[in-house]
Amino acid sequence: MDLPKSYITPLPQEGIQTPQPLVNAEQQEPRVVFSLPLTKAAAQVGKAATTRLRSLDAFRGLTILLMLLVNNVALDSGTPKQLQHAPWNAGVTMADFVFPWFLFCVGVSIPFAAASFRRKGLPAWSYDLKIIGRAVVLVLLGCLIDSSLQRRPQFSLGVLQNIGLAYLVASMLYDLPIVRRMLIAAAMLLGYWAAIMFIPVPGMGQGALGETQNLIWHINMVYLNPVHLWGLPSIISTAALVLIGTGIGDLLRNKELLELRRVAMLGIVGSALLVLGFLWSLNIPFNKGLWTPSYVLLTAGTGTIILGVFYLILDTAQWWQWAYPLLVFGSNAIVAYVAPILTKLWILQVWQIGKPGATLPIDQWLQDSAKAHCGPIAGGWLFTWGYILVWWAVLWLLYRKRLFLRV
Repeated sequence: MDLPKSYITPLPQEGIQTPQPLVNAEQQEPRVVFSLPLTKAAAQVGKAATTRLRSLDAFRGLTILLMLLVNNVALDSGTPKQLQHAPWNAGVTMADFVFPWFLFCVGVSIPFAAASFRRKGLPAWSYDLKIIGRAVVLVLLGCLIDSSLQRRPQFSLGVLQNIGLAYLVASMLYDLPIVRRMLIAAAMLLGYWAAIMFIPVPGMGQGALGETQNLIWHINMVYLNPVHLWGLPSIISTAALVLIGTGIGDLLRNKELLELRRVAMLGIVGSALLVLGFLWSLNIPFNKGLWTPSYVLLTAGTGTIILGVFYLILDTAQWWQWAYPLLVFGSNAIVAYVAPILTKLWILQVWQIGKPGATLPIDQWLQDSAKAHCGPIAGGWLFTWGYILVWWAVLWLLYRKRLFLRV
């Protein structure tokens, strides 16, 4: 996911007892410390196994792994292109898929969360309050990260804020039939595209797509930046992406379809989204900064296909052992996102280490030490993967103890 530059730095062995995946564990109610919506489907340990998808856990875990990799790469000029965001209007790289795939997973999990709530027999308005509360917590967590970065209180619209607002829109619309939801998502993307292409911008005219010459940049700069709401127009596209994810979640919950037919449907839908995305890119290019409709369809299509492959392997064929590391990441996604960032901002980039008069922040000292012993490239990878493995171990402890922190 996109993070400010200041905090982007560069299977079990035989004989060792390893916990089985929680979906097959004894039906024991988990201990929940804090509740986050993004892992709702992945945390129904005390419910029937049919309400839990290893494939969704694993795909969410893959996005978390990629996020940690992109945000903590320490190779300076040696960073591979695929771990850097693509230049403006120059296509997409692997780094550009991380955030939208996470949003897609949010959408897929909404039907499972809604079904779990309906089984409790509570009134609908209480679920609406829960949705609003989750969105507020995500926004506040995002503001905490941004405030920690600026070292002062700040309200802004960063990654978690965007997730919270997109989740709010999609969840509130989830009660509508799937066809209406997909029509609304299409209308949102079409409206967003039409605004960019046909509304004239002072001094730029219609259809301007330059990095600082387009309608969205103009709205952000002139109207939204003074009130700390830069990025608000992108909620249209991100909410549409989450809505598409709810449709995929409905497909996965459809018990009238055989598992292999669900896999086939995921392949067909994903391919259709990809084709539409590439066709639309002939008119408006893939662009993460603008969240163009072609980019949304591209990421939704690839996400659907990858989820389908995971569903075939993990849930249909029941070959899950290889994905255990991803399941650990996916079970506590918000912790995996927030904790490494705040640890860097509050500790690793603040606490000093070294000899008197020659101290460095712990983060920089670790990088320098790794590169001094292993070279600039190998040392950079050592730091990056070391940091990722440390956090995997933390998440593994939570996973093993069935502690899931979710909003």
